[in-house]
Amino acid sequence: MKNGNYTVVTEFVLQRFAQNWDLQLFLCALLLLFYVIILPGNILIIVTIRNDPRLGSPMFFLLANLAFMDICYSFVTPPKMITNLFSGRRTISYPGCMAQIFFIHFFGGAEICLLISMAIDRYVAICHPLHYATVMTKAVCWVLVLCAWAGAFMHSMIQAILIIPLQFCGPNEVDNFFCDITQVIKLASTNTYTLQFVMFVNSCLVVTTCFILLLISYGVLLVKVRTGSSHGKNKASSTCITHIIILVVMFGPAIYIYCHPFQDCPFDKLVAFFHTVVFPLMNPMIYTLRNKEIKVAMWRLLMKQNICGNK
Repeated sequence: MKNGNYTVVTEFVLQRFAQNWDLQLFLCALLLLFYVIILPGNILIIVTIRNDPRLGSPMFFLLANLAFMDICYSFVTPPKMITNLFSGRRTISYPGCMAQIFFIHFFGGAEICLLISMAIDRYVAICHPLHYATVMTKAVCWVLVLCAWAGAFMHSMIQAILIIPLQFCGPNEVDNFFCDITQVIKLASTNTYTLQFVMFVNSCLVVTTCFILLLISYGVLLVKVRTGSSHGKNKASSTCITHIIILVVMFGPAIYIYCHPFQDCPFDKLVAFFHTVVFPLMNPMIYTLRNKEIKVAMWRLLMKQNICGNK
């Protein structure tokens, strides 16, 4: 759309997965494979927790919400990637690009806030076990979940308020296969140095601070568990280690992407691919493989469905 002597950008051009067509097909097949695993895996966790009264503790309630957030996150970028690959198009509309940016940070921020809630839950369970039932009530759990969504919404709104007023009047090729603020902001037809600094504080410093604090808190809890009484030691220790693994899986790529703001690095696209497509699968896999209660409950649910199906 022309306006005076310049052209206002109405759509952005996304890069391919790879220049080689065979490699593109391979990555697309990999994308579809992970996509059909992510959804059933997370849905199975949610259904299992909702239908098994033995999994009624706050930890599993929060885990079900984490699985739901993973499902939402997996719908932000992969469908557009798959559509563009099979249609031969590489474009995304301006509103579509802004929506991707908003929801990437919305669902990603919600997961980070929920991980903080899960750390609070583990702290109360390990350090104040006698008061756990009275502190971590159903109402408190719902408040923690709602706070996670509210915090993520505020984070995403800050991103949207800062980027939407920008004018895009020149190049429109995004240096990635989906829209994210680190690539799109470089295309703005204005000096974005101040904005880059604000984005750096809003994304990198917040994510890094949360990661370090959570890592320290779980480390302290792990030491307390190891040096405490033997009752429930192995279960609590395994839960803390599981949460630490989730922290590294979720925060590691985010810190890599957002803590070298607006500078190209060799592994940006590879890390972005795993961060948006592969890693949402890791949460259900890690929890399922490391938690005996969930594995047993899933097996009971599947056996029950088979029995009902055979009747």
